[in-house]
Amino acid sequence: MLAVVLAAQFMAPLDVFIVNVAAPTIRTELHASGAGLQLVIAGYTITYAVLLITGARLGERVGHRRVYLGGLAVFTAASLACGLAQSTGELIAFRLLQGAGSAILIPQVLSLIQRNFTGEARVKALGAYSAVLATGAAAGQVLGGILVSADLFGTGWRPVFLVNVPVGLVLLVAAVRVLPRDEVGRRAERAAGRARGLDLPGLVLLGAAVSLFTVPLVLGQEADWPLWSWLSMAAAVVLFALFRAYESRLARRGGAPLIAPRVLRTPGIGLAVFRIVAVMAVNAGFLFALTLHVQSGLGYSPLRAGLTFAPTAAAFGLVGLVWRRWPQALQRTLIPGGFALTAVSTAAVGLLLRDGGDGGPWLYVAFVGVGGGLSLGFGPTLTRALAGVRAEDAADASGLLSTVTQLGQLTGVAAFGAFFLNRLESQGAPGAYSSGNALLVCFYALASVAALGAVSGLVRMRR
Repeated sequence: MLAVVLAAQFMAPLDVFIVNVAAPTIRTELHASGAGLQLVIAGYTITYAVLLITGARLGERVGHRRVYLGGLAVFTAASLACGLAQSTGELIAFRLLQGAGSAILIPQVLSLIQRNFTGEARVKALGAYSAVLATGAAAGQVLGGILVSADLFGTGWRPVFLVNVPVGLVLLVAAVRVLPRDEVGRRAERAAGRARGLDLPGLVLLGAAVSLFTVPLVLGQEADWPLWSWLSMAAAVVLFALFRAYESRLARRGGAPLIAPRVLRTPGIGLAVFRIVAVMAVNAGFLFALTLHVQSGLGYSPLRAGLTFAPTAAAFGLVGLVWRRWPQALQRTLIPGGFALTAVSTAAVGLLLRDGGDGGPWLYVAFVGVGGGLSLGFGPTLTRALAGVRAEDAADASGLLSTVTQLGQLTGVAAFGAFFLNRLESQGAPGAYSSGNALLVCFYALASVAALGAVSGLVRMRR
């Protein structure tokens, strides 16, 4: 069961990043405009982020197994449609649908883990979940490079979408066989979930707030941050405040808010949210800026650019699987130590690439440090945050943390991508040296965020 749900989890972040490497080929073959290409890349992310909370609540109402199967079917069908698209407009529409399928599917993964694993088994399952989550991002870059370079049967960019189809079909068959059916004892929980309702006003407020926040983040850089992008993000802040006020008032009246207040009051959940945002922002910003540097600055092929990220992905996955086996004396230092390792390693990557060279063998050591450090920052944080969440609140916690994870990735790409590109533009003459200098400054900024994560870990240790 764990293998099946984590395979689906792996596909979601992979599909965010796999398109990056294929973007130049898509633009050429479909004659896409800059804005059209940006929507092809970002459309998936927008609907994915906006609908995650809705997907979590649907799982509570209808049953996690049913919603998992439904989301996987939508995702697989949309992937086939993307691979067969004949125009930019078609591809954008199917990418939006693909993101909606992921939003329905992914919250069920954490909920199924929370409900079907306990004790040490849950810790191991969450360790595997952590390993899969960010590994999928780096693996998307690698797989995208391999598929685009292979140009299978002259299909160009299409295999980056079509590869999901056989995997999705296999997972559908396996999920029907291995996912636990809704138990009789949980019918009362589902009935309570239906009685709670979907909190439609809360969904509308939250969906609008996330939309107003994510759309300018993913499209603002391409348009050189026009006035509408800043107004949109300001409106998002207002709507988030209105959402919080409405949910608090609904809870006081005895209603059923979108996220149970006791989930937000779980000890350490606020600190966990900050750390997850920091890890995902650093991870996404690192991958995005480095992709731009090696492909545009150093002129790497899609395959070589993709393989550049293999050490980071491998380190993240391996550490995510083994950290819980380390001595108990080390467990309290894992989170601050992981963030500190990330800060040092990220700065080291920038220094090694600052002169436009390939960095030499020490670069791969630094890549391993980045992956391992991010894994230590994320895995123990997620495990400890969910340890205090009740099983009946699994859907709320899953939706909250999945949304936070996605918003962290979006913020990392938008903020640090813009930082890198603006620094590169200020350099004047393009080239490997200018790109390397811009990367160094950007990675110093990423290292600063990681250092804040280390400080947050030390604060928690003192408490």
